[in-house]
Amino acid sequence: MADSASLLFNPRTYDPEHFDPETRRLLRATVDWFEARGKRRLIEDYRSRAWLGDFLGFAAKEGLFATFLTPASAAGKDDRRWDTARIAALNEIFGFYGLDYWYAWQVTILGLGPVWQSDNAEARARAAELLAQGEVFAFGLSEKTHGADIYSTDMLLTPDGEGGFRASGSKYYIGNGNAAGLVSVFGRRIDVEGPDGYVFFAADSRHEAYQLVKNVVDSSKYVSEFRLADYPVAPADILHTGRAAFDAALNTVNVGKFNLCTASIGICEHAMYEAVTHASNRILYGRPVTAFPHVRRELTDAYVRLVGMKLFSDRAVDYFRSAGPDDRRYLLFNPMTKMKVTTEGEKVIDLMWDVIAAKGFEKDNYFAQAAVEIRGLPKLEGTVHVNLALILKFMRNHLLAPVDYPAVPTRLDAADDAFLFQQGPARGLGSVRFHDWRTAFDAYAEVPNVARFREQADALCTFVETAAPDEEQSRDLDLLLAVGQLFALVVHGQLILEQARLTGLDEELLDELFAVLVRDFSAHAVELHGKDSATEVQQNWALGAVRRPVVDTARSTRIWERVEALSGAYEMGQ
Repeated sequence: MADSASLLFNPRTYDPEHFDPETRRLLRATVDWFEARGKRRLIEDYRSRAWLGDFLGFAAKEGLFATFLTPASAAGKDDRRWDTARIAALNEIFGFYGLDYWYAWQVTILGLGPVWQSDNAEARARAAELLAQGEVFAFGLSEKTHGADIYSTDMLLTPDGEGGFRASGSKYYIGNGNAAGLVSVFGRRIDVEGPDGYVFFAADSRHEAYQLVKNVVDSSKYVSEFRLADYPVAPADILHTGRAAFDAALNTVNVGKFNLCTASIGICEHAMYEAVTHASNRILYGRPVTAFPHVRRELTDAYVRLVGMKLFSDRAVDYFRSAGPDDRRYLLFNPMTKMKVTTEGEKVIDLMWDVIAAKGFEKDNYFAQAAVEIRGLPKLEGTVHVNLALILKFMRNHLLAPVDYPAVPTRLDAADDAFLFQQGPARGLGSVRFHDWRTAFDAYAEVPNVARFREQADALCTFVETAAPDEEQSRDLDLLLAVGQLFALVVHGQLILEQARLTGLDEELLDELFAVLVRDFSAHAVELHGKDSATEVQQNWALGAVRRPVVDTARSTRIWERVEALSGAYEMGQ
């Protein structure tokens, strides 16, 4: 049975021995760099909005980004590969110490996406060399007027008569736009109508025709607005043209959005150490704060939700790494990590903040920045609503039409995830098929709250078969999103159970976690009941799906003791 601290990232004990030696060294070196920097400097840099020069200098010296973000096909060294498992581990570390560091890394990943998908060998070689030099990258997709609506881009390219273009236009909300050695920019030709006119090209932020306007946020994150003024785009700079450029944009976001879940986990872990330690040592009305039943319940809920976040995300890595043309299940699990895990992160922080109250505002704590930064992750790489609408495309096939697939193993092997840059056309989501979700639940049928949640999942299948939204309701996104939340919970529970089985998680902790999920499902069912356009049949179904978790006071007390043991387990040095 794992203790509470071993399930969370703890810099004091961290040793990622499941990775190869160089990955293990780099992850530990990153932790050591932050620990040596100390909490006071970390917080002061955050408060003063200092640019991340020291951090990027460390990353360049160690070859961190180059090792983790150069696919084997573009690498000259054995240790360089695109390995989602170790990328996820680094996301968690960056989130633990500060989202500003993660953001510089994340937008580098996005900027590299169109390059690694390109057949332009010269551009790929240039990107690999820039990474080796320690440069960062940027993803020039969104615009001030259109957001990420790439159909409406106003970055215009005029043919120059020599196989290249002159590009003019602006981009907005572009991370690393102040320092990127290469910016992947999406635009359209003025002489070609429709999707065939799209172009992805590489720009250099140091070029005189690249005009940096400002940082649009008040943060160390440099989220830029920039303009290109008659910028020369040579044939060697062109990454994609036509529909392939459109697909490269969406497939890049597929790769990048996965990173938000593990960053959220890292934030919550650091905040949890602070919150539990504070609550355990604060005396109120003559008793420790943690003596109050509501405090124990809130901190226990926060802990089991965080464990669920980790279980789901770790299992999703396996499907991401095992994906291929005939197995695209990752296209469901990926937006799930983005919308479900990150919103769970918000709940975890809110639960802890209710306990520590005013302490959560104090400038000397990590928690103050965690409470702010956790809000951003559900809103990046597509909003929660966008990703909920996306996962609804998979609901019927996932719930009602399973097919056989070979079992997907735990994927911690030192392999290159080449398919992520060979995803192909970004369409056909309705044809993606899944293995039987019930198998994961059957394995834990004796766990009371897993069984109780299974009743609700089976009820959702009945809903889809007998009371699904009709054609008119299908245009009511407000109603559909409520249904999406119910479906998301089933998928969330499924991968949690799969990972629990693979890791031998004890059933008592699983039971406590599923008690929370039962309550969540009931709450979303009640929400569906109250929707304006819900039919009488749907309303009746919703109330019929409400369940009370199986209460076991002794079990909850034992899980609380694990949470209480986190007090003093980690505190960052000054």
